[in-house]
Amino acid sequence: MSEATARAFPNIALVKYWGKRDARLILPAAGSLSLTLDAFPTTTTVRLDPDAATDSFTLNGAPGAEVPTQRVTRFLDVVRELAGSTSHARVDSLSEIPTDAGLASSAAGFAALAVAASAAYGLDLDASALSRLARRGSGSAARSIVAGLAVWHAGDDAQSYAEGVDGPELRMVILTLDRSAKRVSSREAMVRTAATSPFYTGWVTSTASTLEEALAACRAGDFTALGLLTELHALRMHALIQSADPPIRYLKPASIAAFDRVEELRAAGLECYATADAGPNVVVIAKPDDAAQVADELAVLGEARVVGPGPGATLIADAVGPTRGAAG
Repeated sequence: MSEATARAFPNIALVKYWGKRDARLILPAAGSLSLTLDAFPTTTTVRLDPDAATDSFTLNGAPGAEVPTQRVTRFLDVVRELAGSTSHARVDSLSEIPTDAGLASSAAGFAALAVAASAAYGLDLDASALSRLARRGSGSAARSIVAGLAVWHAGDDAQSYAEGVDGPELRMVILTLDRSAKRVSSREAMVRTAATSPFYTGWVTSTASTLEEALAACRAGDFTALGLLTELHALRMHALIQSADPPIRYLKPASIAAFDRVEELRAAGLECYATADAGPNVVVIAKPDDAAQVADELAVLGEARVVGPGPGATLIADAVGPTRGAAG
């Protein structure tokens, strides 16, 4: 029985991914930019069992629910096709991502699964190929293959992968405001928005332009320009989502209050910028020396935790070959 274990971390997008051009291959309608974090890893072990009739999946020691298990099996089918294998596998995953923090677990989960499964099935993939593979499980997982700042390119199957970019030093403050489960999943909301919003075409074209501006800011090491674009793009995304039919509203009064408070902090001379994924919780980017103070200022609104740039997905135990990494 061949096995391998890998670890990956979630990422937070600065330029958002919202909309697929190809749902089967999970090709984004436009590229995106993110920061892989140094907290909340997912560790996944894949063990091949040629005698098993089906795949099995556990999460944090408990049998996986039906839908997540189906997603794991579909992903392993892609790996098996690449490897020319028919062997099923046991997948055991340990996620340290808090369910109430507004962090998408699928990015870290499928990045770790891509690295572990490719090793267990004997594939020798470089970072871009691993990113393309992880994308087939979850779009944002393509970015968690990469350490720190990562750009995920739009394009066809061969061109749509993430790679690292240099940029200004920054930290993130994760502000947990609401611990309830959202009523509309990100996946459902993305499909509804693309199908019904009259502004969707403009979102796609403007996102491509925003990404180019954000990459220019990264090349220049311009924290201010990157921060302004990050906040603008988040608000545009939430405006787009609210324009779906029927409308979807993720931001709550506490979320708006957090954006307002960040604006007040900037006016007072503490430079920081807010963003939010498809949910009510807010993430604030700050310069490294200011992050602790920003967290203290925001703690009156909710639980605030400082996180920094983290490593890419890495193979940490490999029973079929030497240890390899996929970071960067």
